[in-house]
Amino acid sequence: MGFLVDTQKEGGGHSWGYVRSLVRRKQVDSANSKSQGHQLAKALTVPHLIAIGVGATIGAGVYILVGTVAREHSGPSLALSFLIAGIAAGLSAFCYAELSSRCPSAGSAYHYSYICVGEGVAWIIGWALILEYTIGGSAVARGISPNLALIFGGENGLPAILARHQIPGLDIVVDPCAAILVFIVTGLLCLGIKESTFAQGIVTAANVCVLLFVIVVGSYLGFKTGWAGYELPTGFFPFGVDGMLAGSATVFFAFIGFDSVASAAEEVRNPQRDLPIGIGLALFLCCALYMMVSIVIVGLVPYYAMDPDTPISSAFASHDMQWAVYIITLGAVMALCSALMGALLPQPRILMAMARDGLLPSIFSDINKSTHVPVKATVATGLCAATLAFFMEVSQLAGMVSVGTLLAFTMVAISVLILRFVPPDEQPLPSSLQERIDSVSDHIGTSSSSQQQPLIFKNDASIDIPVKNQEALGCCALSEENRRMVAGWSIMFTCIGAFILSYSASSLSFPGLIRYPLCGIGGSLLLAGLIALSSIDQDDARHTFGHSGGYICPFVPLLPIICILINMYLLVNLGSATWARVSVWLLIGVIVYVFYGRKHSSLANAVYVTTAHAEEIYREHEGSLA
Repeated sequence: MGFLVDTQKEGGGHSWGYVRSLVRRKQVDSANSKSQGHQLAKALTVPHLIAIGVGATIGAGVYILVGTVAREHSGPSLALSFLIAGIAAGLSAFCYAELSSRCPSAGSAYHYSYICVGEGVAWIIGWALILEYTIGGSAVARGISPNLALIFGGENGLPAILARHQIPGLDIVVDPCAAILVFIVTGLLCLGIKESTFAQGIVTAANVCVLLFVIVVGSYLGFKTGWAGYELPTGFFPFGVDGMLAGSATVFFAFIGFDSVASAAEEVRNPQRDLPIGIGLALFLCCALYMMVSIVIVGLVPYYAMDPDTPISSAFASHDMQWAVYIITLGAVMALCSALMGALLPQPRILMAMARDGLLPSIFSDINKSTHVPVKATVATGLCAATLAFFMEVSQLAGMVSVGTLLAFTMVAISVLILRFVPPDEQPLPSSLQERIDSVSDHIGTSSSSQQQPLIFKNDASIDIPVKNQEALGCCALSEENRRMVAGWSIMFTCIGAFILSYSASSLSFPGLIRYPLCGIGGSLLLAGLIALSSIDQDDARHTFGHSGGYICPFVPLLPIICILINMYLLVNLGSATWARVSVWLLIGVIVYVFYGRKHSSLANAVYVTTAHAEEIYREHEGSLA
């Protein structure tokens, strides 16, 4: 058949097949993509999503971060640091809101990257998120037992069976309490999404109540004593505006967690309406609480006198309110428990999504018929997190958590640009429909004398280049092809420019003769990409891509490009030690993909068909079954 392409012959051999597998893209899950077996429960509404988002975001960090950032960076302007960081996180939230409502399936950034960018990038994102949630959950669990001990009377307050012990002859401190808590949360997650989210909502509400106690009682003390923290000769910006901005970069990581909402997209009753509202309200509540707590605490105690480890407790203790320490410590425990649930909830869904696509063993995609939860993936996640929490002090690996999140934020912003300007114009169909595809293709070929767009792009392939009949191309088709080409190159130049600008601006050790020209090159590429994307039309297919009727991200392309620049700047500033550790994990991921994921991918034998004709093929197939 003339429309088919023998990709092995034209692609240049076996090595080209590896490249094509990296860029093959899957379709948005729709009525045509029936999942095998049982489905996840459609049980979540806006209150559930807010509980997931706020619970996963507000960890115990706020109980410590306030003192550290105020002392070292922001001073009394700490609230402005939180505001700027919240706005920066909000840019990613806008992108997440559009993609989660258009593509409401489990997998979050992995899922969006697979649809818009390709299998290779999606694998890297999914693999990095697995690392993020495992280490994040373990680190949170290790932080609970010291706070619990304080409630029970000090460092040695816990019973011997729960207390930390050092293994004789080894420099390993085991934490039974952390492992037990991980198993409890894992069991709770296995009961069902509605039950676990209800429990997370209760714990999150308790944490929010403690923060409100800090705000209300702290405000009373502030008005009573005259807000000593703001009556300083150094002024509102003791470290200058640069210090306040440096504080924003630090507290940005306190907003990581709202993306957990997107991972539960498949379990939302009305994703087009509820997901954007849930993401937006969760982030707004977190930002408001952070700002109000920082305003109160910085006002109670001069920034230079704040305790870097227990700033909130020590602020109240300095005003003769020792009893408040127990309430604040309880709030820290509640925050950690809620963050533990928030860390362990998304990973099973990412494992399930990757297993559905064939990139991981199918055992992870099994959904329990009674609880409608991926129990096997949840148990595997719990076992890994509990083992790490029991044996390892993972606090030094905490920087690795940020890599997965920032990579995900970056790819989500890039995916929005791709969706708006160069959305995929083909759909992969299973090879089992080959006979139906041939039938529709023959019908189109005889009825339209090759005036139609070619039906089939390629077979066993994934590159976004259709086989075109050059004689049939008119001016409009060429114009559209050029528009897509310009948009694609502009997006690529924007990403390259953002990376060069971020890297050169952060590399203070570079001599000026190298650093400043690099900044100029990066800024020029970034600006050129922004101007080009702003001057061309967005693709008309964006109106019908995925599930229509949901949230639309504003200020495209400016907003996603700013988001890309911010996240790339934070990525290159994570430090060489963090990147060295992450590189080892990513290298393991590449090996797993090459020897397993690529061969077992559900797209390995897919036939790519123009979007315009995919529905017709599905209708004929369903008609033949009826």
